[in-house]
Amino acid sequence: MRRLFLAAVGAATLASSVLAVPSATAAPAPQQAPPVATINWGPCTDPTLIAAGGECGFLDVPLDYDNPNGKKIQLAVGRVKHKVADAQYQGVMLTNPGGPGGSGLRLAARGAKLPNHAGDFYDWIGFDPRGVGTSKPALSCDPNYMDYNRPSYLPVTPKLEKTWLDRAKGYADACAKKNPELLDHIKTTDTVKDMDSIRASLGAEKMNFYGYSYGTYLGQVYGTMFPDRVRRMVLDSTVDPRNVWYQANLNQDVAFDVNLKVWFGWVAQHDDVYHLGKTQAAVKRVFDEQLLKLSFKPAGGVVGADEWTDVFQQASYYQVRWPVLGDAFAKFVNSGDWQTMKKLFEQFGGRGDDNGYAVYLAVQCSDVQWPQNWNQWRVDNWRTFLKGNYFTWQNAWYNAPCVFWHGKAGKPVNVNGSKVESVLMIDETLDAPTPYEGSLEARSRFPGARLIAEPGGTSHAVTPRGNTCVDSKIADYLTTGALPARKPGRTADVECAPLPQPEPTPPATAAAPSAAAKVAGAQPHYAALPMS
Repeated sequence: MRRLFLAAVGAATLASSVLAVPSATAAPAPQQAPPVATINWGPCTDPTLIAAGGECGFLDVPLDYDNPNGKKIQLAVGRVKHKVADAQYQGVMLTNPGGPGGSGLRLAARGAKLPNHAGDFYDWIGFDPRGVGTSKPALSCDPNYMDYNRPSYLPVTPKLEKTWLDRAKGYADACAKKNPELLDHIKTTDTVKDMDSIRASLGAEKMNFYGYSYGTYLGQVYGTMFPDRVRRMVLDSTVDPRNVWYQANLNQDVAFDVNLKVWFGWVAQHDDVYHLGKTQAAVKRVFDEQLLKLSFKPAGGVVGADEWTDVFQQASYYQVRWPVLGDAFAKFVNSGDWQTMKKLFEQFGGRGDDNGYAVYLAVQCSDVQWPQNWNQWRVDNWRTFLKGNYFTWQNAWYNAPCVFWHGKAGKPVNVNGSKVESVLMIDETLDAPTPYEGSLEARSRFPGARLIAEPGGTSHAVTPRGNTCVDSKIADYLTTGALPARKPGRTADVECAPLPQPEPTPPATAAAPSAAAKVAGAQPHYAALPMS
């Protein structure tokens, strides 16, 4: 749920955090609806959507839903239509990959990945949320903000701390200067109203929804604001609605460290391939030695401690990336190959394009008022650092522009799913960007929800991905609406074993991340690489 620190991808993503969360308020009552706009469908330009037979277009929506006849913005929308007979058609399936800030246009092709042709019953709809990707306008503040030559994340001197605070303020000021109108109208509730506008434009009385990471929060808020318009929802890696957003990021920091250490153990198990140590402690020692060296002298003049941290945060997100990271780690230590690390930083981080990051901040900084007293941040992050030292300050600086944000802050929605009849949730119990407790909390607020847990799994927002136990249950649900029995108490309703940990790729033949390794829903997320 936080942005993936590197790529608001994600994932993300949340890609997917206030010490005391402001008191929640009831969801705003839907305003008077503007006249229903239409989408003029035409050909897509994205290769994935072209291959899937998709069609694309733009939908005009109000910039400000309180002024429905005022200025309009455009949402980019993609559609892959149902493949069954019209008599078997089950409606619109809207999707979101997380972030906030993740482009979701390509998710229109996601239905084909479900087993047993379960996706064929729906029109799959992907869209770029307001401010994102090919929607108009698209936010950008400083494309090179997360490039090389950044100060050390760890603010061990007052000078370093001030340098980062000046950078954060500069970024917030640049966003306000370049995007003055949109910053006040890019909250989660605005995107939820956009989702309902898409539903209306498609002539659907009710819609289905498949959300990942931050997208699960969109689903929760949609179910709160428009419960009578929800048919079925699948929520993968669920945001905790109590912690929007300051505390959520602090919670992530500790969870990221847990998963990184799980990865250290995996590298140790494959010492015959990586030669980095035969125990978790030994691998950790090598990792820490490299991190310390890079803090004094960047490899190749570009790969410093910040870049190292950003790259290896991916180990806390997706097991599918473990072999790529293990290969890069081994090459760096055993043969001095810093070029592979540089390539990974550029691929994961999205250098030269801050759209996802800008939208991530625009949403999170304005959904709720973040603490504006830096002393609170300093105390909270140093306290968290004692439990999660690898990513705490990385994440803090990623979110620090919220201290200075210019967009008008709102209050978090009091998520209430009591009127939503049907939700299927999935989460791995060591999910770091959206810790598992969030799924339990959301389940408690949605009496019609059922939760599939994968005990011991560390991946984030990856369904469907070949786990027969999980994927078949999602397919059955989307085909028939059948849900497992709900168990009493704060617990999962069904458990599935996670996919086995990956087998390493020998360094001699390992390559940069393949298309298969680029998992949707990442985001960075939901929150940033803290929070798809």
